[in-house]
Amino acid sequence: MKKRGTLSVGYRPDAEGPMLAHQVLGRAVESFRVEATRKLDLARRIELGQFLTPWPVAKFMAAMCGAEASEVRILDAGAGVGSLTAAVVAELCGRERRPHKLFVVTYELDGALIEYLYETLGICEQLCVEAGVQFGSEIRSTDFIRSAASTIATPLLETAQPFDLAILNPPYRKINRDSDVRHSLRSVGIETSNLYTAFLSLVSRLLSDAGELIAITPRSFCNGPYFRPFREDFLRRMAFQRIHVFDSREALFRDDSVLQENVIFRAVRKTASVKYVTLTMSRGIDDTSLIVRHIEPCALVHPGDRELFLHIVPDDANQRISDCMSHLPSELDDLGVSVSTGRVVDFRAKPFLRSYPEPDCAPLIHPCHFNDGFVVWPKLNGKKPNSIVVNQQTMGALVPRGAYALTKRFSAKEEPRRVVAALYDPSRVAEASVGFENHVNYYHREGEGLPLDLAKGLVAYLNSTFVDTYFRQFNGHTQVNSADLRKLRYPSVEELEELGRKVGEALSSNTLVDNFVDAMLPA
Repeated sequence: MKKRGTLSVGYRPDAEGPMLAHQVLGRAVESFRVEATRKLDLARRIELGQFLTPWPVAKFMAAMCGAEASEVRILDAGAGVGSLTAAVVAELCGRERRPHKLFVVTYELDGALIEYLYETLGICEQLCVEAGVQFGSEIRSTDFIRSAASTIATPLLETAQPFDLAILNPPYRKINRDSDVRHSLRSVGIETSNLYTAFLSLVSRLLSDAGELIAITPRSFCNGPYFRPFREDFLRRMAFQRIHVFDSREALFRDDSVLQENVIFRAVRKTASVKYVTLTMSRGIDDTSLIVRHIEPCALVHPGDRELFLHIVPDDANQRISDCMSHLPSELDDLGVSVSTGRVVDFRAKPFLRSYPEPDCAPLIHPCHFNDGFVVWPKLNGKKPNSIVVNQQTMGALVPRGAYALTKRFSAKEEPRRVVAALYDPSRVAEASVGFENHVNYYHREGEGLPLDLAKGLVAYLNSTFVDTYFRQFNGHTQVNSADLRKLRYPSVEELEELGRKVGEALSSNTLVDNFVDAMLPA
């Protein structure tokens, strides 16, 4: 890479100083990011979960930091070209009360990015000199997870200086169950299935008392069984002080075609109780009209919730929906109903799957069979098998003929609703048993079907805007787990059966379903 030489930062400790520092440093670092992104292979970046932080995002995150001490040790794990470090340095140097000394430790494995990172840190040093702030930095071109785990595991941890501030955009990628990374994490008591939560857990252990962590991550950690061990571990050490959500999936990483829902949060290492959590929301990173709410920590994670779901309710309209949900009379146990994930796993049952209905087969229901609130079977021109052979090997994965309320476990990105439900109506399919594929959740009573009106009422309720809006308060991805559905509250059996009779065949008619559901909700 061609060296760009020394840039004239031109910092002046007056009213223009902060803005000038952001502008000059921001233009330089953003040019590095754009250039590096063009050079890096997109498929490789997706494989590694590597998405470099745009300057406006970095600047937004840096503005959240406290860092009021005279000396501040900063950690940037997975630094890329150094956008986050640069934003923090510009933020702190631009304040009226600046620290006396900054020391930054960055981790970056990619040699192509390290070249840019060196230049970024050089510009940061120049800015600090002009601002009268001592600056030191270290680039560690090693794997952060292994390095951090080794530091945490050693009995000499007391000699390693903790960090006062960590700012990061961690990689997003699943961790294989038996990988070296998983073993490194387990060696320090961390059990998690994704790189980004692994980074967060490790960083939480490397902070000083009252040290702060600012991160941009997928929202998926807020709910679901896969991230429960992470939530338990993280909440034991850290307290959320601010969480920012975006009204648009595409608000942050347009250049990389990322549609993952993201949050930006600030959390502090627990030394005292946090009185309230600030929730903010905007349409995009440059939207200045923030919606702001202050909530008690118990409103974020409900007391007694063993799953430790995070409920991010950013405005008053959503709060009314949350309050209304809490006043519904029933949990699933009160209805005498259970919800389970379909037992048929395609790749395991492959020898027994058939594309067309055959005499010795049962229907096999996939999400592709959902159509306008009902299961329409078979779908002969589709890619998925329609049937499964009934024999000794498959009987345990089937359920008896009956009425079942179903939901998709994964909603497509283009679908307007997170929760998509359909009725399996036995009057439309004559076979004596049925298989639900693993991408389908099904409501049942002790493994058997439900009364038809109750099943229809459940489908209509689940397809309502009310449920979908509430669901999005704690679910930040396209997956709908059976554990998530158990977290909902429901109308009574009688109300659901009445709803089923009223909606008739219009199980997914938005206006009609919403009108009926809204009429039965608590005032």
